[in-house]
Amino acid sequence: MTFLTIEGLTASHDGRADVLRDVSLAVGKGEVVGLIGPSGSGKSSLLRALVGLLKPRAGRVTVAGQAVDYASPASLRAARDRFAIVFQQYNLFQNMTALRNVAVAPVLVKKRSARDAEDEARRLLERVGLGARLHAYPDELSGGQQQRVAIARALALRPDILLLDEVTSALDPELVTEVLDTIRGLREEGMTMLVVSHEMAFIREVASTVVFMDAGAVVERGPPARVFDAPETARLREFTAKILRH
Repeated sequence: MTFLTIEGLTASHDGRADVLRDVSLAVGKGEVVGLIGPSGSGKSSLLRALVGLLKPRAGRVTVAGQAVDYASPASLRAARDRFAIVFQQYNLFQNMTALRNVAVAPVLVKKRSARDAEDEARRLLERVGLGARLHAYPDELSGGQQQRVAIARALALRPDILLLDEVTSALDPELVTEVLDTIRGLREEGMTMLVVSHEMAFIREVASTVVFMDAGAVVERGPPARVFDAPETARLREFTAKILRH
């Protein structure tokens, strides 16, 4: 059953050329969609548009049968309750411990009690393998650990859909695996995710559907084996030929 429906989504930055052009996509609950494509293809713009950081000028987004009106603050707030986004930059509060970084938003945004938020933050940090680092500050954590704190912080908002935007691109190669292992765990738990990544082997492994974007549009989509091994369009064949050489 389709959980997230995107129909004809079009958006631009400040009225300039469209960065998203008539994007349509259907995502089932528990599905992991891998978004691939060259730089500037619209992958990150799509995630930002879904949470209203980039305002669509045309198209329709529906979550669990409820349409999102991006012109309505109330509708946008309701949509943001469904989504959580994690960027490649961790954006942690440097003066807060890992535990506090995860617990603060549920208290301020969701109005949960401090005790409940902290209890859940502990569980989430243990879930991402950081149970022993609850009281560490960001500058005491590796890049991979900071990114896992950022993922735990997003999960603390209890989203229906997790949006991951190149969450390993700022990491040293040896730190990438620990973050990817966290995402693998979330997939096994049934989290619905849209994942933008240049880690093609990982996308092939974790995604149920791969979407190839170029110039703001969806060019091709399908199961990983077909997209990577038997691309149907010349543009995707060109892209995979380049990336699979490296």
